[in-house]
Amino acid sequence: MLSGKRDLEEPLAGKSTLNRLELVGRSGRYHKIGYSAESLDRLLGDLYLESHSTPPAEIVLDLDATDIPLYGHQPERFFHGYYDSYCYLPLYIFADDQLLCARLRAANQDAAAGAVEEVSRIVSQVRERWPGRGSCCGPTPLLPRRVDGLVRDQPGRLRVRLARNQRLQKIVGAQMQQARVLHQITGKAARVFTEFTYRTHKSWSRPRRVVAKAEYLDKARTRAS
Repeated sequence: MLSGKRDLEEPLAGKSTLNRLELVGRSGRYHKIGYSAESLDRLLGDLYLESHSTPPAEIVLDLDATDIPLYGHQPERFFHGYYDSYCYLPLYIFADDQLLCARLRAANQDAAAGAVEEVSRIVSQVRERWPGRGSCCGPTPLLPRRVDGLVRDQPGRLRVRLARNQRLQKIVGAQMQQARVLHQITGKAARVFTEFTYRTHKSWSRPRRVVAKAEYLDKARTRAS
């Protein structure tokens, strides 16, 4: 187009196969690779299921968001303050060391974006093969208002991690102070656990049990999770 070519239906020169694939919407000449996103997602679950001769007593889903640094001007390129760079923010879900989901996402969203939908899909696939089996938990925090939809839609026991908010931090304020005192006495990282019943003002269908961890780290800062 920069050289004056306006008729994009005519052959275009390209030095890479990826460039030809990018232009497949205008011409099917180079379309040699096709895929089904749904089938790829299901394949990862099938491989996990087939790797077990008997159903495990418990399944722990490990959710993690990380960065893929960007150095050009790729589509959906955004700056992420935590990683201090322009990047994508993919979501990965593992069961032990087996990958169950890899979802590419733009970095202008919460780290838990899409986690509810992906976990629901995986849990449904697992329970098709092993009805009623296992528990699920995710280190990637889920916003409290989104947890209800996941837990309500999936039968059995599910454990998910809530994102911190001011209300939750106020509830565990005494434990956070206790962790601070323990750190001052021992000089080591201190952790205090507690549990309570919690629900949101509007979005949760019912109260649920929450286990909280208040910790004072060696870097002299407190954190509740």
